[in-house]
Amino acid sequence: MPDLRLTFHPKPSRRQLLGWSFGVAGLAAITACNSDGTDPGGGAGGEQGAVDLDGKDVGAMADYEAGKQFTATEPFELSILWSDWPEQDIKPTWQLFDHIAELTNVTLVTSNVPFSDAVDRRNLLISAGDAPQIIPLIYAGDEKPFVSGGAVLPMSDYIEHMPHYRKYVEDWDLQLLVDNLKQFDGKYYMVPGLREVSVPTFSLLVRTDIFEDLGLAIPETWDELRDAMATIKESNPDAIPLAEQFEGASIINVAGPAFGTRAGWGFGDGMIDDGNGGLKYAGTSEEYRTMLEFFHGMVADGLLDPETFTSKNAGAGSEVITAKIFRGDVAVMGGAAGTVTEYMSKMDATLGAGSYGLKMITPPGGPAGPMIGSRGFWHGFMLTPDVAESPNFLATLQFLDWLYYSPEAREMLRWGIEGETYTKEGGTYTLSPDLSADLWNLNPDAPLDLQKDLGFSSFLAEATESRELIESYSTESTIAYMDDVLANRTPREPNPPAPLDEMELEQAAIMQTPLKDTVDQATLQFILGQRDLSEWDAYVAEVEAQGLQAFVDLVNGARQRFVEANG
Repeated sequence: MPDLRLTFHPKPSRRQLLGWSFGVAGLAAITACNSDGTDPGGGAGGEQGAVDLDGKDVGAMADYEAGKQFTATEPFELSILWSDWPEQDIKPTWQLFDHIAELTNVTLVTSNVPFSDAVDRRNLLISAGDAPQIIPLIYAGDEKPFVSGGAVLPMSDYIEHMPHYRKYVEDWDLQLLVDNLKQFDGKYYMVPGLREVSVPTFSLLVRTDIFEDLGLAIPETWDELRDAMATIKESNPDAIPLAEQFEGASIINVAGPAFGTRAGWGFGDGMIDDGNGGLKYAGTSEEYRTMLEFFHGMVADGLLDPETFTSKNAGAGSEVITAKIFRGDVAVMGGAAGTVTEYMSKMDATLGAGSYGLKMITPPGGPAGPMIGSRGFWHGFMLTPDVAESPNFLATLQFLDWLYYSPEAREMLRWGIEGETYTKEGGTYTLSPDLSADLWNLNPDAPLDLQKDLGFSSFLAEATESRELIESYSTESTIAYMDDVLANRTPREPNPPAPLDEMELEQAAIMQTPLKDTVDQATLQFILGQRDLSEWDAYVAEVEAQGLQAFVDLVNGARQRFVEANG
């Protein structure tokens, strides 16, 4: 019997995620609340400007504003934590850093950690007070353990000095999401990557040639998907037409919003809007049960491969599921735009180029309607407290505002140097013929790679992007996917904010583990038919016995406190 005490967590490869930065559906903790009337991007209670920066303005520009190139009036250095991916180790010869220094008079000094344990290393450095000044690759929620101890700065105190950030929070209508970054003290401690548009990163990939051969329409709902899978099964009884290589965590995450719940990668703390201004636990809701019934039926009827959930080597590079995909036995699979590129390169070898069709489709609708996950941010950064004592503090804020939010900087980080690494005409970007971009499969025979050899399109490029910039490197099918999602799907309403204080965070962390373990185990059992859904009430009682009510009360207590403090 397979080990059923699995946790659903993301395992896509770096290559599958790079270049596809529309926003991850699993970032459900990034949610909105009622505006408190502060200025765009503002901090708590309209306190902007309360911090004294006298004597900390060395190198700062007196006339810095949105739309202006930042160039420090005196050169200085900033230390930054840098994650090295196996396929993209940092090189001292990267043009990226030299060009940033040329433009800004700021030299970035990297402190490198391997991607494999980057989070643990980062957290240890912060806790020990040894972290570099800039801590990037921070998603909303990552900052929580460091708030009360003062290990990171309250960024909302300083955003008045970040005009590009404030501009795009306003222009892209993100203030409600920014408000929900606030912690128990009414301030927020990380500045996020901003997305002009946000669509699910992961969805379903469809073998369009199989659908066309059988005269099947691309499914708009999960019920339509089931019907299509049944038809395909009839035509090929020995195959199981639906599968994925992410241990089921992606496919039920995609389905969760359409069923009115959260699941898989998007489960998070398990809390979801109860419709009355509070929160309830998704894992024991009727919506969750309905979703489990659907997927159990798919497995029972031979339409969904059970190895999707149990294969020991599932995940990127899986030899069990991917072999079936590459043989053409699977007609629909979970994945992202990067997964399409990866699969196509291998299917060209196994099936022959041009002998098949593959594209990502809009997440199907369900009982809750044509719903997708909540709109969210991408990764941003935190600052360590010593930055605030630096004579270059104001210049640092201006530099990071330019680097993370200026359109010119974002284009540079993604494409490099106009006229040298790329040209731009009428909104069309063309990579220099002397450069390859393995990330986008461009100019594969060129001697140097834009990312690996020059450093552009590294993780810094992912954080903040306009729709135009996203489209500049996306395939036509990816743009069509984005257009369809934006036109025909509705983002789930964000959870009401319920920020926990330090003691509550510790309590919640202890409480969540047994709750989620119980939900994960039962989820697999119910879907695979190893536990009958007639035992649902018994399962709910098991979750309740793990302290569910105390956890729900803790979160809703924090919710009520936030309402009373913020109105």
